[in-house]
Order: sequence, then C-alpha cells, then structure tokens
Amino acid sequence: MTPVERIWNGWRGNYVESAGSHRGEDGASVFTQILRSGESDEACNVVHRGRHVFALLNAFPYISGHLMVVPYRQVAPIEELTAEEHTELWATVTDAVRAVKAAYAPGGVNVGINLGQAAGGSVNEHLHVHVLPRWCGDGNFMTSVANTRTLPEALDVSAAKLRAAWPGVSQSDRSI
Repeated sequence: MTPVERIWNGWRGNYVESAGSHRGEDGASVFTQILRSGESDEACNVVHRGRHVFALLNAFPYISGHLMVVPYRQVAPIEELTAEEHTELWATVTDAVRAVKAAYAPGGVNVGINLGQAAGGSVNEHLHVHVLPRWCGDGNFMTSVANTRTLPEALDVSAAKLRAAWPGVSQSDRSI
C-alpha cells in the first residue's frame, strides 16, 4: 500500500454525517441556525454583516477564501427576494469579490448560485451566492482521485484575511 492510498480528510466526516440533516426541527436552514445560535461572528466565520444580508465562509470550502453571501431572511427562490434584499445581495457579492481579490490576489473569481437541489444546491431552502478565488491550475488531482481537498489555511485565518480586506475597512483597522 502506498501512502497516497490513505489520506486523512477530517472535514469530510462532519460533512457526511450531517448530510441531509442541515435543517433544524422547525425547517430552519443551517444559515438560520447560525444566526439564531448567538455565537460570535468569529466563531461562525461571519466576515461581514449588512442590513439584509451577511457574508460567511463556507464551512466545507472548495478552496481557501470560499465565501457565501446570504440573506438573513430564509428564502429559496431568487424571485422572492424583496427589492432591498436583491439590491444589497448583489452589492455585497461585489464587495465579496473585491475582498477576495484583495486578500488572495487570485487569477480569477467564481461567483455562483444553485437554485434547487437539481442545480446542485445542498442548502436549497435558503438562497446563497458562492464567491471563490481561483487560480489557473488550482484544480488538482486530489479531489478527483482521492475525494480530498487541500486547503493551505484554516477557516479562521481565511476569515481574518477577508474581514481585513472587506471594502470600507480602513488600512489602520486591518489586522492582517
């Protein structure tokens, strides 16, 4: 047996165990549960809070710096957003792109939204927009052959970088 045949993928166990159980007993999404938890933004990896939406790191990221922009109100269809939610959602996505570019200097940025389970949405009861830094050649063989993602930094480090790079944060307020 070669060493490549056994790769520890610790985050994957939590994800697999929670698959299908991300809703609370009252139908609350994982995002609504985070908001209700009373935990600090740092503990939940919330990077930004606005009036109608917030941005947080994906707990099971594809790559370091994988953000999600989410309305506070649990709504699934994009067409059911209020005008205020719609406006702030897309303005915050733009700010998230700016923060990702400032924090990571990627070759590009993916912005995506999955509407419904058939579209690939794993939390399809609560609309959210993904914002991910990307580099040419960053998709390596690990995901396809070993069902493993390699992330060069911990979530709290990613969150600190993105908070510091968020538009409107003064240079003197930046901790990284």
